[in-house]
Amino acid sequence: MSGSVSAPMPPAALHAGQRAPDFELPSAPDHRLGSSQLRGRPAVLAFYPADWSPVCGDQMTLYQAVMPEFERYNAGVVGISVDNVWSHRAFAEDRGITFPLLADFEPKGEVARRYGVYDDRSGVCQRALFVLDGDGMVTWSQVVPAGVNPGAEGILNALDGLDSERRPVL
Repeated sequence: MSGSVSAPMPPAALHAGQRAPDFELPSAPDHRLGSSQLRGRPAVLAFYPADWSPVCGDQMTLYQAVMPEFERYNAGVVGISVDNVWSHRAFAEDRGITFPLLADFEPKGEVARRYGVYDDRSGVCQRALFVLDGDGMVTWSQVVPAGVNPGAEGILNALDGLDSERRPVL
């Protein structure tokens, strides 16, 4: 019998077909944004480890550049990390990001835990993407290593899939 005890496995990230947990997080020192405000249209939740890391900066800047494509699908986009609102504000101003960056700061990582993407070892969110339909159901999700920028293609394909579900078959 071994004397070692293995660490508990983190919960798996939510996947397609699961209801996305409700949340409300600060988007500014005096403003909060909740999942209920994202309902009625597709939503993209982009969890990322930290504002000032190079990969995170590139990822969020890419989503800002691709915003016209997201808007074509009427999709709301939010970034979520465990950084505080002041870090988010400076990061957004520095990178020209206009979509909300939400602070999963206190209690640290509470929303990321509900989505199954909080990394207890590093104390940050995993790099994870979720596309929700207008009713708050996960239609697509992806978790990638922290050092990998997942790009936007998977998100756009998922949004296109949602859009095609609404088109009438001729």
